[in-house]
Amino acid sequence: MTLPHIVITELVRRTLLEDLGHGHDSTSEALIPADHKGKLVIKARESGCLAGMDLACAAFAAMDPALNIKPAAQDGNQLNAGQALLTVEGNARAILAAERTALNFLMHLSGIATQTAAYVAAVKGTKAAITCTRKTLPGLRTVQKYAVRVGGGKNHRFGLDDGILIKDNHIALAGGIENAIAQARSNAGHMVKIEVEVDTLEQLENVLEAQVDAILLDNMAPDILKQAVAMIGGRALSEASGGITLETVRAVAESGVDLISVGALTHSVKALDIGLDIDL
Repeated sequence: MTLPHIVITELVRRTLLEDLGHGHDSTSEALIPADHKGKLVIKARESGCLAGMDLACAAFAAMDPALNIKPAAQDGNQLNAGQALLTVEGNARAILAAERTALNFLMHLSGIATQTAAYVAAVKGTKAAITCTRKTLPGLRTVQKYAVRVGGGKNHRFGLDDGILIKDNHIALAGGIENAIAQARSNAGHMVKIEVEVDTLEQLENVLEAQVDAILLDNMAPDILKQAVAMIGGRALSEASGGITLETVRAVAESGVDLISVGALTHSVKALDIGLDIDL
């Protein structure tokens, strides 16, 4: 699994410029001769699932195309603490200038992939798929959702234009569920799917009569979810959401839902501990 080159290039460029500020590394330029060479190794400091390798390599290459960059692992690999992931050899200033950007991508995206893999493992044996949401960090949605796929999860909407998801505020402003669905259907193209969020079984009854493509069952306990899945009876995709954790996801999956959306996969994930050290 890889990211398009154009996505990697632009994002790496922006993040390097952000770190370089006025265009230089004050510390390295003060301490390290311009022609000094070095060899540094990126290693995992804890176990997890790797994501972001292409971005890390691109960060080093952007600072100096002459660097010798040798990946020792690829996205999707399961990592052990102490495992070497990438070796970079060449101009020391260039390597150190790209270090933080490369590590930021690796640590954050590997954290997402690792967390996603844990959720996927927790629901193994059920039909439920783990999916992310639009609760992503500004500017990083494409790569965060990529990391979810690396970890075995699926992507929800990438943006507001991907599909129609009618939530409680839309329903209130549109004058009710039935009216909201009718308006959505009259404006949707033939390729656009419609999903509706419901909080109660009573709302679910109204939505089922309108025949939508998917139904978001929000903040429902597992026993209520089972009733909801039975009511839907395969007439639409069923998606559970709302504060679902690793401790609760199995019970949610066993209700029979098709999808479980987890915002925490992207909005508040713990970074995987990865570091770069000089290879003496």
